[in-house]
Amino acid sequence: MQPGLWLLLAAQLAALRGSSALQQVPASIMIQTKQMVTMSCEAKTSPTSTRIYWLRQRQAPSSDSHHEFLAFWDSVKGIVYGQEVDQEKLTVFPEATRSILNLTSVKPADSGIYFCMTIGTPELTFGKGTQLSVVDVLPTTAQPTRKPSTKKKVCRSPSPVAQKGLSCGPLILGLLVAGVLLLLVSLGVAIHLHCLQRKARLRLLKQFYK
Repeated sequence: MQPGLWLLLAAQLAALRGSSALQQVPASIMIQTKQMVTMSCEAKTSPTSTRIYWLRQRQAPSSDSHHEFLAFWDSVKGIVYGQEVDQEKLTVFPEATRSILNLTSVKPADSGIYFCMTIGTPELTFGKGTQLSVVDVLPTTAQPTRKPSTKKKVCRSPSPVAQKGLSCGPLILGLLVAGVLLLLVSLGVAIHLHCLQRKARLRLLKQFYK
């Protein structure tokens, strides 16, 4: 494809919105340096033979934004790269109606918005873009600080069961003592009555044998 056509496409790209006909995932990626990145673009309404192109926009969209052609897959030639593209770290391959873009050993300079695109007659269709951010250290989510909760001391009244046990103790002890005394008295009365009965018998026997 001629360089002049790519300049025309880059100029039109800033004014066009992503189409749902090209489903590009993921929407954004944040990753550490030297890692691998994978993104895909699927043509929903186009035939399987549709050629999907990959472009990159290094800075935020503006009138001065520069878009660079990265690569596309050709069924005869294989991967066709753009100028100044590191072919050792960027690969493109087809999968049914999708195009897969792989980046290896990424670095902060690879950050930007990656677009997929198809060329119709005469319309151009763009994906919604994948925002890639390559950082040396991933940000960590700070845990919210929790204020120490002050526990209120609750004065509890003594348990009714405990109070009942303490108050019933002397009463039960008194009843036990009274019961023992009553038993002793009953035993004494019984012994006394037994003695009286024995004496009465002896008297009767003495009277009977006189």
